[in-house]
Amino acid sequence: MLEQRITAADTYDVCVVGLGYIGLPTAAVVARSGARVIGIDVSQHVVDTVARGDIHIEEADLDTLVRDVVLLGRLTTAISPAPSDIFVIAVPTPFGPGHVPDLSYVLNATRAIAPVLAKGNTVILESTSPVGTTEQIRDLLAELRPDLAMPGVADAPDISVAYCPERVLPGRIILELVSNERSIGGITPACAEAACGFYRRFVEGACTVTTARTAEMVKLVENTSRDVAIAFANELSIVCDKMDLNVWDVIELANRHPRVNILKPGPGVGGHCIAVDPWFIVDAAPEQTPLIRTAREVNDGKVDHVVARTVAMLDAAPAARASLLGLAFKADIDDLRESPAVKVAAELIARYGERIDLVEPFVTTLPRSLDGGRLVSLEEGLANDILVVLVDHSVFKAVPVEARAGKQLYDTRGMWR
Repeated sequence: MLEQRITAADTYDVCVVGLGYIGLPTAAVVARSGARVIGIDVSQHVVDTVARGDIHIEEADLDTLVRDVVLLGRLTTAISPAPSDIFVIAVPTPFGPGHVPDLSYVLNATRAIAPVLAKGNTVILESTSPVGTTEQIRDLLAELRPDLAMPGVADAPDISVAYCPERVLPGRIILELVSNERSIGGITPACAEAACGFYRRFVEGACTVTTARTAEMVKLVENTSRDVAIAFANELSIVCDKMDLNVWDVIELANRHPRVNILKPGPGVGGHCIAVDPWFIVDAAPEQTPLIRTAREVNDGKVDHVVARTVAMLDAAPAARASLLGLAFKADIDDLRESPAVKVAAELIARYGERIDLVEPFVTTLPRSLDGGRLVSLEEGLANDILVVLVDHSVFKAVPVEARAGKQLYDTRGMWR
């Protein structure tokens, strides 16, 4: 099936810089569409793993797809970029001290591709970034490659530079890379059209062109709107705890109103997007973003509330052990980035040590922040007196009522209500 979809007429060269949760699925999907793809990563382990046709992250259907395109020779890997027609930058954009955006990965990726750029190439940034980052890429390339005319500066530019963020849900990345719509922003309209031509080769969703700065802001706004909505749900859960109300009943009944759609609360907000991107807007306009800042503080503060409630349970039963169910930032994935569950676990382990057991079926080793923690099986975890649900993994949902009978339960996800 895969081989039948690839023809010589479709073949073009794509260099994907960054083989993480977005870069690797993107590289594989693009290779499936008919391109010759070279995936670049600074980690030799990642490069070697993918070169064997294996994967280093957990994502539905990714293992089969990567194996197939590697076996067909459509996806290769390397430490350094190679000449290509399209360059896609998909590297992390974390924040540093004071929630200041850290663009070092993006700029280093730009430096890496600069020597192999040629006339007619298109450079696309996919990393979620502050407004103006695509222009910074253009300016850095202009500095490193003065022999190439840059878009927005020269009347007849030699290359195109554009921005197109992903819009995918972990666990559905392969499907959504193809089906979801794309907002494609160019330094110039011609840059946007060049990038759009690339995405139309493998994206079935609508591809809408705009400016680079608009597309950058669109991505930040999408994630920030979710963060603000979740903050209301999390604050509501704290209020209901104080009033001894069941927040899940309150939300369910309120959502029966035809124009109300309250999201579900949890132990906080995690992942590389929603927990990070709002700070990019706050950093750019600190005086104009009190609501966005407060929402971030509410969601980060929910961790403290979860810790406090669990502490009260443990202090009331000094001989009891507690199992924390889940460490990922959302259900049925292995991604621990910015996970509120990890933060809760770290604080409780620091306070109670061996009284805390961790159950996370999607990882085999604990992150450094949980040194001293004990990873146990679900069966072992269910033997403890106190069960704290931090992630609503499907395997946890399937636990029968009798297996948790007589336990003290604190379900931050409303999974066992």
